[in-house]
Amino acid sequence: MTKSNLSYEFINAIKSIEGLQILTQENDRLRYSRDFYDYSPILLKKLNKCCAELVVRPETVKSVNIVASLCNKYNIYLTIRGSGTGNYGQSVPLRGGVVMVMNLLTDIRHFDEFTGQVTVETGCSLRDLDKFLSNRGRQLKLLPSTWRSASVGGFLSGGSGGIGSVRWGFLRDPGHLIDLEIVTMDNPSKIVTLDASQSEPINHAYGTNGIITALTITTAPLIHWHQIVIDISNWSEAVDLIKCCAQSATEIYLLTLLENKIVNCLPDWVGKSKNKHRVLLLVSPDSVRTIERISQRFDSEFISLGPEKLTKGSGLRELTWNHTTLHMRSSDKNWTYLQMLLPKEEIKLMDKLKKIWGDDLLWHLEVVRQYGSQRIASLPVVRWRDKDSMELLIDQCKELGAVVFNPHVITVEDGGLGVIDSDQVNAKKKNDPKGLLNPGKLKGWSNNR
Repeated sequence: MTKSNLSYEFINAIKSIEGLQILTQENDRLRYSRDFYDYSPILLKKLNKCCAELVVRPETVKSVNIVASLCNKYNIYLTIRGSGTGNYGQSVPLRGGVVMVMNLLTDIRHFDEFTGQVTVETGCSLRDLDKFLSNRGRQLKLLPSTWRSASVGGFLSGGSGGIGSVRWGFLRDPGHLIDLEIVTMDNPSKIVTLDASQSEPINHAYGTNGIITALTITTAPLIHWHQIVIDISNWSEAVDLIKCCAQSATEIYLLTLLENKIVNCLPDWVGKSKNKHRVLLLVSPDSVRTIERISQRFDSEFISLGPEKLTKGSGLRELTWNHTTLHMRSSDKNWTYLQMLLPKEEIKLMDKLKKIWGDDLLWHLEVVRQYGSQRIASLPVVRWRDKDSMELLIDQCKELGAVVFNPHVITVEDGGLGVIDSDQVNAKKKNDPKGLLNPGKLKGWSNNR
């Protein structure tokens, strides 16, 4: 481990803050400097030696503000961390400094019974928040597959969509985020409330341009989702099947399609598919018969698993989005993945890539909503060869019309749409003029230094 560059004056000032836990042991600093970036061999090589010089856990928003002020005063880098369930190194401290873990800020401050809007502190777990809402007849619109451990602030900062995206789109779509409370890193640091429009640049910015301490989000009426599995032999027909389901007048919360070789690597409790491709759905109880009728148009096997039981940890949602990659890597660490939005001629792209890559590329599709229209996203699992092969595959996907969200890079822009968001950069200029928050992750800022 490298020697800390933090001054005695800074450390003594940090130690004097009330409501702040301080972790200095090497194992703690290593632990809180990691997320699941090892999904990517590229990021593993790049990030594995990164380590915080100090870890702090604030118990109040006031203590967050004081930490920010001291880091500003002494020019110390500050990286914000939720539960560390990200896959792209979002909370890894590239340049050392302080990691601030937000998981003690868990208060649910207000619930509006009329609108269903909830105001919650950033460290509250999505699992606890969804349980709170379900007792009041509501539920979260969007969840990552890591919803059992992820925090609400971490999801907003580093996530984009997931379970619910077939129905509700993505986190940055208007209507999800109502306002934010943030702590700035200007001089002096302060606590600021931003409305929905002002909050947009902070959304999915990896904590590079403001420290989220609380947020107000919308919720949906509670539906007790019903689990359905459909096994089908022909891949092209399977894609047509999920399109028909998506276009039906039904309420769907999850719609996933997995290639048969992926299904074979899933946990035993999900059942074997007899080498067939598998569709996974969460639908409202009154939609079950319609989905069954649609499945009968195809040579498929319809299996109703009944109501979802969230307390067991063995539901269909645990097999989707990035948990699919997790299960594949549990059987073989040489599997990694990509993320992309497929063109409208999905089969053409998938057939061409399959001919080139064979079983080194296995298809995993998620139906999503983009700008009000149904689209098909893909998180294919890819057998790792080398960096050049991965870059070649990404280029081939783009040439065939896919929009790639590269999970093998560390910057907000390169992992997103590939363009610099001037609003995000301007928010950093305003809220973090010294560039101390999570340095190296906002490409638009680095390019202007």
